[in-house]
Amino acid sequence: MESELLSNYEQASAWTLEHVKGATEQMEAPTPDDDWDVRALLNHMLDTSRYFVNAARGDDATLPAAPPPDLISDNPIADFERARRDTIDTFSQPGVIEKTMPSLGIAFSDQLLHGWDLAVATGQDARMPDGLAEAAYEMIHGRFTP
Repeated sequence: MESELLSNYEQASAWTLEHVKGATEQMEAPTPDDDWDVRALLNHMLDTSRYFVNAARGDDATLPAAPPPDLISDNPIADFERARRDTIDTFSQPGVIEKTMPSLGIAFSDQLLHGWDLAVATGQDARMPDGLAEAAYEMIHGRFTP
């Protein structure tokens, strides 16, 4: 289960990173969330990644803010590559996934969902990699209240 969660996160975050690469010239484009443009969505995604990494490391982990803080630098691709690498490195450490369940599954689902948001907002292909939508649904179904 742990290796499957990490694999799902790796696949979803790689797919999302490709959409980040295609969105850097469209930061003001509206997203499916009526209140956010692409910049706000990217900031939210970085804020959420930072939360999951800090919580897993046992560091001060403040829940993602609304509206999100401005975390995007002049190089959004590098920002997302770093966040992705930090998440994978953190959750790859022995015992971290077992200790933080279901955090990585929620982080995976969040990456996939917001990757779709980003793709739709910027006119990119929003088809998710095979099996990931179903895995995300299984991970979050019934875990959240309205």
